[in-house]
Amino acid sequence: MVWFRKAGVAQKNPRNKPEVEGDWSRCPSCSEILFTRALEKNLRVCPRCDFHFRVHAAERVHMILDEGSFAEHDRTLESTDPLRFRDTARYRDRLRKMKKEIGSQEAVICGEGKVMGKRALFAFFEMEFMGGSMGSVVGEKVTRLVERGVAERTPVVIFTASGGARMQEGILSLMQMAKVAAALGRLRFSSVPYLAVLTDPTTGGVCASMGMLGDVILAEPGALIGFAGPRVIEETIGTPLPPGTQDSESLLARGLIDRVVHRRDLRATVARLIDLLAPPPAPIRTA
Repeated sequence: MVWFRKAGVAQKNPRNKPEVEGDWSRCPSCSEILFTRALEKNLRVCPRCDFHFRVHAAERVHMILDEGSFAEHDRTLESTDPLRFRDTARYRDRLRKMKKEIGSQEAVICGEGKVMGKRALFAFFEMEFMGGSMGSVVGEKVTRLVERGVAERTPVVIFTASGGARMQEGILSLMQMAKVAAALGRLRFSSVPYLAVLTDPTTGGVCASMGMLGDVILAEPGALIGFAGPRVIEETIGTPLPPGTQDSESLLARGLIDRVVHRRDLRATVARLIDLLAPPPAPIRTA
């Protein structure tokens, strides 16, 4: 649920931000020094060890969707501070800072677009916006997207990247889990497909309420996936987890996801699934 780092607890996840100096980046997995432009040309995948760097939501839109096809929905929805929450900083100040730094109003971008000519409704989570945490606005935007899928009989694709529910909104953020899950239930009842694409990391309420509810669940290589993060589990049970327990390859071996897809193949895979699973258009009723 929490998105910030807890003081005094060592961070063991190797997927921290890569070291960057000018036009060069260091791979956090193999420590290879990479030319940033070459890394971006390779879809932000390390050419040496195949490590998948985290990707901003706006970059993901350009990677996956056909150029010029994306139309964003509900861009003007913004979070408020209903609880007047304050920890080391006021919640409203955190929101203002995130909007300025990220250039986005919230931790998810929703809209419609085409991938290889196949139309669908898409949601892309932004991990850099307060850890991709789900508050009232994130839940509302995703729910509206799914409801459009029901009304228009259009497939829904959600790219998740989140630390879970947003603690600054308390129970209001937790209520979004039930709201999103109920909307996805209506989508399934309408026989409209939902594709979940889990990227690093997908944890907490986002994992439970939408990440694991896909008709088809895909994941990027090496993505951290689970309801609770490894640090929380280790503190609870008092022992470290075996390496790789919560990565996408481990979940694939245990049947919890359907396929691990390399980033270079993700666009074609999503397009193929949309083509195979999309329902026929509703019949035209005549008087």
